[in-house]
Amino acid sequence: MARVTGIGGVFFKVEDPERTRAWYKQHLGIDAGPYGHTFAWRDPSNPEAEGRTVWNPFPADSTYFDPTKSRYMINYIVDDLHGLLAQLRAAGVQVDDKVEEHEYGKFGWAVDVDGNRMELWEPPAKLPEGVD
Repeated sequence: MARVTGIGGVFFKVEDPERTRAWYKQHLGIDAGPYGHTFAWRDPSNPEAEGRTVWNPFPADSTYFDPTKSRYMINYIVDDLHGLLAQLRAAGVQVDDKVEEHEYGKFGWAVDVDGNRMELWEPPAKLPEGVD
């Protein structure tokens, strides 16, 4: 069974992303650029593999969370994107038809029982150089 293995990102909508990034930098030390901030971590059950979680405020009018009206979206790391999307569809979950594949991983989207959009990310075995 395909499953979630971690949190790949936390995304939320704000009125002024630059102001929000500056506030978090000043008060919490999160130094985020236009694509947010990436936290690197290691899983004790697989210490050789490095994981990453992205934190990023989006503009309030962003359409990236569509078709939902949610002000936040969580990106979940998954071990088998296509397998998990098939499981979700078979269970009657709303799943986007679109799947994106990039050098930094495969991405799919679904909507939970409360109407919140989620992003599902299957990272490559090794992230390319320069991808933070």
